Amino acid sequence: MFDKLEWTKQKYEELQKQLYDPEVSSDVQKTIKISKEINSLEEVYNLYISWRNVENEIKESKDIIQNEDDEEMIEMAKEQLEDAESKKIDLEAKLKIALLPKDENDDKNIYMEIRPAAGGDESALFAEEVMRMYMRYAENMWWKPTIEELQENDVGWIKFAMLKVSWDKVYSKLKYESWVHRVQRIPKTESCGRVHTSTLTIAVMPEVEEVVDYEIDMKDIEMDIFGASSCGWQNANRNKTWIRLHHKPTWMIVSIWDSKSQMHNKEKAFNVLKARLLQIEKDKQDEQERDKRLYQVWTWDRSEKIRTYNFPQDRVTDHRIKKSYPNIPGILDGEIDNIIHDLIVADQAALMEKNMQ
Repeated sequence: MFDKLEWTKQKYEELQKQLYDPEVSSDVQKTIKISKEINSLEEVYNLYISWRNVENEIKESKDIIQNEDDEEMIEMAKEQLEDAESKKIDLEAKLKIALLPKDENDDKNIYMEIRPAAGGDESALFAEEVMRMYMRYAENMWWKPTIEELQENDVGWIKFAMLKVSWDKVYSKLKYESWVHRVQRIPKTESCGRVHTSTLTIAVMPEVEEVVDYEIDMKDIEMDIFGASSCGWQNANRNKTWIRLHHKPTWMIVSIWDSKSQMHNKEKAFNVLKARLLQIEKDKQDEQERDKRLYQVWTWDRSEKIRTYNFPQDRVTDHRIKKSYPNIPGILDGEIDNIIHDLIVADQAALMEKNMQ
């Protein structure tokens, strides 16, 4: 472990020097690349520097205890030693977590797709509440959430929604939200007071950067261009900015119309399509790896529910970690950080157990 820490320290300091090299600082792409590398190493570097400082404190305290005659100095050194050894244990635990294998997508923005499943209008209504939950959570985290696509059913509830959430390390937290969410409650349309069960599906995908080395065969794409709608469809025959892509091998459809620029919408549509196709490939790879890992929450079987929102009992249960949380109104208002924190801790514990085998 300490060989890796020394390598990280040297690499971090070398990159810092490169960043101030005039040849590098004049090249925007190089600067961005090096800054990202520095950011990825910074946590481990800072923890390791703190650990080394604490190690020095321990050595100095022991030296005073062994060689000093002044009783007051010895007592102070003993207190300092006890405090430093406690800090050392804490830092070593944090270092073990910081050195765990990282998901290469953790630093990325995300696209989140929300689709009602079983339950008809009740599922669509719940999808609207869940969309608001993630929007509120993103706002609480000072992230930037935007609605990229929204399709509504006849009564105005969600048929499909796609959010984009941008900021630092968004995927590292929201990747745990993929797959089936279940709600149990009495629908507004239920006259006999019976509890109904409905479901929806969440798909979370890291945003694909424009430079990603992933080619889409244009023979597989059918592209339609429509007039962007506004109130009364005034622009329907004038400004053709609505882009719809149909990926024939997967029957996947992407529709983007939020910008007034056809070129911008086309670029965004292809980025969304790339993100979906790459996520399909990642799911296949994860499926192959599942038997090799004890536990990995983001490869949970998509046919299984990961979470239940039980309104009669005012309880949300995450089935992957077998833990329940009270206060559904608060949770639907975006207070889900404690749930996500527990999922991260569980995944880290599983990774540490795997690494110890």
